[in-house]
Amino acid sequence: MAARFASGLVQMATDSASGETDGMKLIQYLAGVLAESYFIFDEPGQAMEGGLAQLSRLLGCEALDGPLWPAALPPAHIIDHETERGRVAARLLLDEWLDCLHELQALVQSVAHNMIVSWEAEGIPRAESFRLVVECTKRAMAFEFAAQELCDMVIERKVALEGWSLGDCIAGLSAIAGRRLAQSLSNDTCMVFRGSNIPDNLDRVVYVMTQEATRMGVPAGSDWRFGLAANDMPVNAPVELIRGLEPSCVEFFDSIGMDGFFEQSVSCAKAAGRMIAVAAGGEIPEIEPAIAKPLAMAAMTESYKFVCLDHAIVNA
Repeated sequence: MAARFASGLVQMATDSASGETDGMKLIQYLAGVLAESYFIFDEPGQAMEGGLAQLSRLLGCEALDGPLWPAALPPAHIIDHETERGRVAARLLLDEWLDCLHELQALVQSVAHNMIVSWEAEGIPRAESFRLVVECTKRAMAFEFAAQELCDMVIERKVALEGWSLGDCIAGLSAIAGRRLAQSLSNDTCMVFRGSNIPDNLDRVVYVMTQEATRMGVPAGSDWRFGLAANDMPVNAPVELIRGLEPSCVEFFDSIGMDGFFEQSVSCAKAAGRMIAVAAGGEIPEIEPAIAKPLAMAAMTESYKFVCLDHAIVNA
């Protein structure tokens, strides 16, 4: 079964036209599988630490130490997307192995061990490939933790204590995602607003939000941008929502050591997508999907533009 599962991951990472296997995709799929195997336990953080330590013993080496070399990993939104695919693949095993979680964990560890050893035979030192697997696994875990904790935080603090609506929560998380994205970019990059197209770098974070919402049961469709303001309209970012929510988000990011603005943007976008599913999912949604989706898109887009406009004025 381990061999068949490993073969399935390789097939996922292989281009059907050229027949070539994308090694970085394969590493991310494996990281997603490992992350999913840790999330089945009550303390996934401890499970990850123990699982990676066990994998290190099986490999007979530690992950390569020192700073990560430049461009070693894909951007955060790619890691989130590809590791999620690995997590989906891992769930195929859960149906058969839920009655024995430790056996499932041993199976996944065996797959990871044998794949990393096989890469060494192809010229990639196991300490290097193990480091990449560890980094991708930790990021996959961090994005999932962030989505869970940020949603719990806004419900417990803002909805329960301050009377925020779910629409406020969706708009607030989306707005911070747009703000953090703009802060992660250079002034010249984030000032690109031509025609009616939203900049490509904003689309990347939007994709994280839409995919998370769709995974959680929100109907897919093309109505995310319905009713967005035209480019010649004044920027209208939900500043009060950002001010009310951002300190709590910063507190959480500090607690998990996530200091990169782009990683924070992806985390907030993922949480916003999950919050959309909370508000717009089910047979009787609290907010209709046709309303919740453009609400999130508008908040993210306007906040992104607001930061860029502010930078442009300062640097004028």
